[in-house]
Amino acid sequence: MDILLGLIKEIWHTFDEASFYILLGIFLSGIIYVFIDQDKIVRYLGKSRFQSVFLAALFGIPLPLCSCGVLPTAMSLRKRGASKGATLSFLISTPETGLDSIAISYALLDPLMTIFRPVAAFVTAIVAGISENIFDKKNKALPQNSAELKCDICQEEIQLKQWHPHSFKEKFQYGMKFAFTDLLGDIAVWFILGIVIAGIISYFIPETFIMHYLREGWPAMLLVLVIGIPMYICASASTPIAAALILKGMSPGVALVFLLVGPATNAATILMVGKFLGKRAAVIYLLSISLCAIVLGLFLNQLYVMLGIDVHAILGQASAVLPQYLKTVSAIVLIFLILKTFRGKKISR
Repeated sequence: MDILLGLIKEIWHTFDEASFYILLGIFLSGIIYVFIDQDKIVRYLGKSRFQSVFLAALFGIPLPLCSCGVLPTAMSLRKRGASKGATLSFLISTPETGLDSIAISYALLDPLMTIFRPVAAFVTAIVAGISENIFDKKNKALPQNSAELKCDICQEEIQLKQWHPHSFKEKFQYGMKFAFTDLLGDIAVWFILGIVIAGIISYFIPETFIMHYLREGWPAMLLVLVIGIPMYICASASTPIAAALILKGMSPGVALVFLLVGPATNAATILMVGKFLGKRAAVIYLLSISLCAIVLGLFLNQLYVMLGIDVHAILGQASAVLPQYLKTVSAIVLIFLILKTFRGKKISR
C-alpha cells in the first residue's frame, strides 16, 4: 500500500506541476491553428529549395501535431506543391516541438532547455531538408493542379473546407473546439502515459542505474537513439519523462536526444516517409535526426558547463512562481477536459 501511495504521489506531483502550462500551450495552439492560413504556407513551400526548407522548418515549430498526426498534413503539402526537402523539414520540426510542448518544457525542465529544444528541432529540420534537396537532382515539386490532389487530405483540412468561420468570434470558437477537443483528445492518452512513466521512473528507478548507463556522453546517446527511434511518443508526453530522467542523473544533452528522437520518429513514420518520399529521403530523415541529436546534445552539455548552470538546481523551478491554488485548479480542469474528450470518443463510436 505504501508503494502504491508513493507512486500516486509522484504521478500527481508531476501532473499538478504541468497542468497549467499544458492548458496554456493547448490554448495557444488553437489560436495558431485557426488564424494561420495554410494555403499561404503552401505557396511559400514550393519556392527555392533552400528558402522553402527554412520556411517549412519555421512554420512547423509552433504547430500542434505529433509524428503520426503530421504525416497526412505533410503529404498534403507535398501533393499541393511543396518540395521534398520542405516536406521533410516540416515532418521533423513539427512533431519535435510545438506550443504545447514548449509550455510544458518551461514548467518541468528549465529556461535553457525550453529555448534550446525548438532551436535544435529547427536546425535538424534545416539539415534534413537541405540535404534532401542537394541529393535530389530533379528537385521536382508537384504542380498545384496535380491529379494527386484528389487523394485524401487530413481530416482537419477537410473540416475547414466544409465550414469557413468568418468573424473573429467564430474563428476563436472553432480554434478552441480544435484545441480542447481534437488536439487534447489526440495527446491525452500519451500525455497521461508520459506522466505515469515519469512517476514510475521517479519512484522505482535508482539513480545509480541512470548514472551508470545513461548519464552522459555519446555511448548513452546512442543507447537512447536505439530506444527512441522505433517508439511512438508525442513531444508533450516525452517532456515529463525527460524531466524525471534528468532528476535521476541524466545529463541535459542525453535528455535532448530523447526529446528530439522520440517524438519525430517511429516505425510507422519511417515506413511512410520511405513510401511517399523515397528510400533516400527516409535514410536522410533518420541520419539527420540521429546525427543532429547527438551533436546538439553534446553541445548542450558544454553550454550548461560554460554558463555554469546546474540543471538539477533549477529543474522545474518555473512552476514554483505559480500559486498552489492555480496549479490545483488547472489540474482539476485538465482532468475534466480529458474525461470529456474520452466520453466524446465513446459516444462517437
